[in-house]
Amino acid sequence: MIKVNIEKWDPENQQFWESEGKKIAFRNLWISIPALLQSFSIWIMWGMIIVQMKKLGYTLGLPHETPADLKTLNEVLWTLPAIAGLSGATMRIPNAFLVGIGGGRNVVLFSTLMLLIPSVGAGFALQNIDTPYYVYAFLAVMSGIGGGNFASSMSNISYFFPKRMQGTALGLNAGLGNLGVSVMQILIPLAITGAYFGFPAGHGMPLTEADGAKAVGTIVYIQNAGCIWSPFLFVSALAALLGMNNLKAATPELGNYFSEFFKIALLTAYGLIAAGIGTFLLTAGKANMWLVLPVTILFALLFMKMLSPKQIRGNLDRQFAIFKSKHNWIMTIIYVMTFGSFIGYSASFPKLIQDVFGYLPGGAVNPHAPNPMTWAFLGPMVGALIRPVGGWLADKIKSGSKVTTWSTVAQVIAALGVAYFVVKAKGAPSPEAYWWPFFGLFMVLFVATGLGNGSTFRSIPYIFPKEQAGPVLGWTSAVAAYGAFIIPVVFGQQIKAGHAEYALYGFTVYYLVCLVLNWFYYDRKNSGIRC
Repeated sequence: MIKVNIEKWDPENQQFWESEGKKIAFRNLWISIPALLQSFSIWIMWGMIIVQMKKLGYTLGLPHETPADLKTLNEVLWTLPAIAGLSGATMRIPNAFLVGIGGGRNVVLFSTLMLLIPSVGAGFALQNIDTPYYVYAFLAVMSGIGGGNFASSMSNISYFFPKRMQGTALGLNAGLGNLGVSVMQILIPLAITGAYFGFPAGHGMPLTEADGAKAVGTIVYIQNAGCIWSPFLFVSALAALLGMNNLKAATPELGNYFSEFFKIALLTAYGLIAAGIGTFLLTAGKANMWLVLPVTILFALLFMKMLSPKQIRGNLDRQFAIFKSKHNWIMTIIYVMTFGSFIGYSASFPKLIQDVFGYLPGGAVNPHAPNPMTWAFLGPMVGALIRPVGGWLADKIKSGSKVTTWSTVAQVIAALGVAYFVVKAKGAPSPEAYWWPFFGLFMVLFVATGLGNGSTFRSIPYIFPKEQAGPVLGWTSAVAAYGAFIIPVVFGQQIKAGHAEYALYGFTVYYLVCLVLNWFYYDRKNSGIRC
């Protein structure tokens, strides 16, 4: 029988690693990966769902009679992946520190079960085209639990492996886990084609001509986009319960399961409340996203710091030491460039394809437009699959910073190229003529984000001591995940203004700043840090 709590763990000791550590570490990794994959699938599913919601004539309980109403409805649909992005990023803040107070195995078990709420909830809500917007907003907030799981998963796995294998192990966890975005974009179109869950999942709905559907009248079971994840979540939770471990080295105060799960639940609640406040400011309050972001982060940190019991605060104080290091903030900025871009583009890609190529000048539907459901999954897939290669390459050449440098250069070139073809497409009588160069450069952009993200997994364990590397991985991924909020909002705003390319110009400026920071602090000859 597997021992749940492991008291002694020393992966840097070669004898220990070969005799027992390696087997345990990889068992936890192989259970962690599918759980993380499903987390990403549920977190980012709204980007795919809203495309179908528009085709099916969902009203969200809002007026939908005039062209102005429909334009507003389209803008509101864009907020759902943005809310999920905001929530997922916010949830990474408590998740960055959960392993240290609740145990890695316990965190994976709890958070996987919690994802049943947005999975089953979406299955019920999508059965009615008039389900109110606030229901979807709540479910989008709850799906953010999946986004938060990345921080705790990466922090947990970092404790299991020796430093020399960090790039590869974390690259596998992140890369194959992030593959959930593509799995979701492949599985949802298949799942919605039939009544696979029978009567409890409700009836299908016909696609409507008004929303540009090519196969008008085709019956779609969009509720399956939520239902499909439930059985897989149950299996992953069972695997975590029976096969994963808590490490004393990661969680000093192990031994009381009730206390550990209470701490996990409490900090999770703080993250959800903070995400809810941010969502309210963004939607009902119409606040600018650049105000929403710091306010949401501040609430999450204040809840954790001020409202947690004394025992939790003491543990958090030790982990909060990372905020005193300038390198924590530098790596946060760089990590936002890599993972933030990946997850933001993943959330935006289906709708961006529809908005750039789906309509002719004047607003008429383009009958020759590429189908977002056919192509959108490829970007996240190549970005996720290349991530372990980025970590492996960084380990191989013994420099994460060099891989980061060249991947950033590729991001700059690809982003400018995509912007160029967006400009060409939007004024063309046949926008689809520019589809292939747009698509090809977007694939380069996804590959570059994946390589750079993988390389940072090598850099962080070499910049920070062991006790800080896990929290830093969690924190940097938390802030980077706001890309899933920022990028859909920026694209939505610029598409409404008629200039989607402006968003890409802004992202390019940010990439250039990151290129300079990475070179100056880590990649130049006399930087003082070789990572």
